[in-house]
Amino acid sequence: MPPLREPGAHPEAEFPQYAGAYRLEARLGSGGMGVVHLARSASGMQLAVKVVHAPYAADPEFRARFRQEVAAARRVSGAFTAPVVDADPEAGRPWMATLYVPGPTLAEQVKRNGPMAPAELRRLTAGLAEALRDIHRAGVIHRDLKPSNVLLTDGGPKVIDFGISRPYDSDLRTETGKLIGSPPYMAPEQFQRPREVGPPVDVFALGAVIVHAATGRGPFDSDSPYIVAYQVVHDQPDLGGVPEDLAPLVARCLAKDPDDRPTPDEVMAALLPPSYEAEAFVPAQRRAVVAAAVPDGERAGSEEDTHVRTAPPVRRRRLPRARLIVAAAVLLLVAGAGAGAYAVWGGGTKTGGPGPEVEQVADGPKGGGGGVTPWRTELRAADSATPVCSAAGAGGALYCSVAGAGTVRIDPADGRVLWSARSSSTGDVHAPVVSGAVVLSGGPDGKLRALDPVKGTAVRDTALSASPGGAFPAGDTLLAVADDGTVTALDGASGAHRWKKPLAQHTRPGFALYDGASGLAYAFEHAPSGAATLVTAVDAVSGRASWQRRLDGVLTPVGTAGAGELVLTAMDENSDTAELVRYAPGSGAADRIALPFTLDGPQVAMAGGVAYLLARGGSLLAVDTAASGAEAELWRLETGVGRASAPVLGEGGHLYFSAADGRLLAVDTGRGALVGQTRARLTGGKLTYASDLPAPVVAGRAVVGTAPDGSVFAVDGADPGGW
Repeated sequence: MPPLREPGAHPEAEFPQYAGAYRLEARLGSGGMGVVHLARSASGMQLAVKVVHAPYAADPEFRARFRQEVAAARRVSGAFTAPVVDADPEAGRPWMATLYVPGPTLAEQVKRNGPMAPAELRRLTAGLAEALRDIHRAGVIHRDLKPSNVLLTDGGPKVIDFGISRPYDSDLRTETGKLIGSPPYMAPEQFQRPREVGPPVDVFALGAVIVHAATGRGPFDSDSPYIVAYQVVHDQPDLGGVPEDLAPLVARCLAKDPDDRPTPDEVMAALLPPSYEAEAFVPAQRRAVVAAAVPDGERAGSEEDTHVRTAPPVRRRRLPRARLIVAAAVLLLVAGAGAGAYAVWGGGTKTGGPGPEVEQVADGPKGGGGGVTPWRTELRAADSATPVCSAAGAGGALYCSVAGAGTVRIDPADGRVLWSARSSSTGDVHAPVVSGAVVLSGGPDGKLRALDPVKGTAVRDTALSASPGGAFPAGDTLLAVADDGTVTALDGASGAHRWKKPLAQHTRPGFALYDGASGLAYAFEHAPSGAATLVTAVDAVSGRASWQRRLDGVLTPVGTAGAGELVLTAMDENSDTAELVRYAPGSGAADRIALPFTLDGPQVAMAGGVAYLLARGGSLLAVDTAASGAEAELWRLETGVGRASAPVLGEGGHLYFSAADGRLLAVDTGRGALVGQTRARLTGGKLTYASDLPAPVVAGRAVVGTAPDGSVFAVDGADPGGW
């Protein structure tokens, strides 16, 4: 971070004293888009608040880019970036507040002290590669990695300024004829094909940044940006001054063809011992960490290697106080310790027996004392895809689908494929729906096909769409909403109509929640103005409305608590979740519980009146919906996951969720602590992006996860420390 300056007159002296609720105390620095100020939160935490220049605040195109910057920064908040604390992209002067990270930028460090020593260079290379891996796992491309966007801290480098970054799935693209970036650190494709850039552009920039750190100049150097652009596209980089043992790796990063560049994982692997100078990373003091499984490809070495990050202390009520430690790590010594099942998915429909060819491989230690033996089953498809699964029945029958292949039933005890039903459908794949005596999965023409759960044979093709919302499972009833708002209820087993009618006062409702205890399905519909949400509780079998209420705000039902009370999330004007609402239909009371901070797109699991909200960026918050104010927060945890699935509750007070890299993580809900995680499971070390991550499935004592390498795997849910 640039050195602190005293506040005073400067070119934008008209800047307000506040950004939102934050008083701007001192000016940290200025860029082309805005000024960064030092501020403090209500608790005294130091923040860096970026406030945009006045001309850009009036530009709709810039506001769209700033909203994307905020979304990208939130998406990647973690150990390698400055976490986003608050933002208001719709303010008169849009602003964003991140945690203040003390330390110079790489540009300042090199300017003041000259090129880095070889050991420092290797540490910088490894740290930036690790940061890029985390950013790419979150589905974001930075696109402007350069020395001034790298902060050097005691804990390693941090990447800042996501002003021109974009998610892989973003609809906001670089405009035709405009080049956005810093030419000395831009990849050739950013000049030639700016609409087609991918994660390799950040690896190219990494190589250029390392050259600057090693020599004080870039690999392509000229006073003219036009000449630099020509050199980037046509000339070979100048690596003079880069240490000999590091130069080949840097040259690979600077390859003209994106496919020839290494992935961030490959960069880290190239720096492993014995060439990796681990002593450069040993801190003067240590702090103990909780041992957990470390993903494949991550190193085990010095104690600092094992200390990933520690979450801040939290407030608790009626719960034992615990340190919230996020991460770190010893290698699980599993060679020869146990065996799991590895199945290759064969063609056709299989009935009974062991299914396709099964090869036994080690996938973790055997469960003891009635535990679960870990297994792994690979569902092969034309392209790598993450399977999606669901479980049903007392025995926890497991059904999974994968894009371009079809649906299988897997024995949750050992991973055997009991049957497989092929499908030629190439559209989006969703978890099989188990309703009544059939399994509904994607069939031909984008429709749902009913399969016999025991044999896997086709029972019938339904008229329902296989897209999200095509069929909402409510016990053994399927609810479908037509374009005109008419709701049709079908018997899940037979497909026969149970009832068909529009819901009173609704135009086109959606269903978000089914409560098995009461048999009620909850329909909701937001007013076009966003001022209110119409909620209706419908008996799934009869279609009778139990109650209906119009509640203030943009709300979504997420769970039930107490005697038929409904819990909903409430969004603010920035589409972040800011409150929970607990509605009691008997009295008509709607109690609002303000969250201690806003969350980006959280998904919710509930048990005993406690809501566990897991945001897209991995922030996890436990809230007692029967309390209010500060007493409502039970604990908070920064899991460090760039993108997280929906959370799932299991036995023994554990909460499980998946990460984009295929890891399965477990949190102790009593202590608010991360207690286990599996290794990453990627295809060739690369992340495949999906708009939604499949949630894990609890099948008895087994917890089943899915991964981008096309595998389904199970671990013992009662023993996450042994994962």
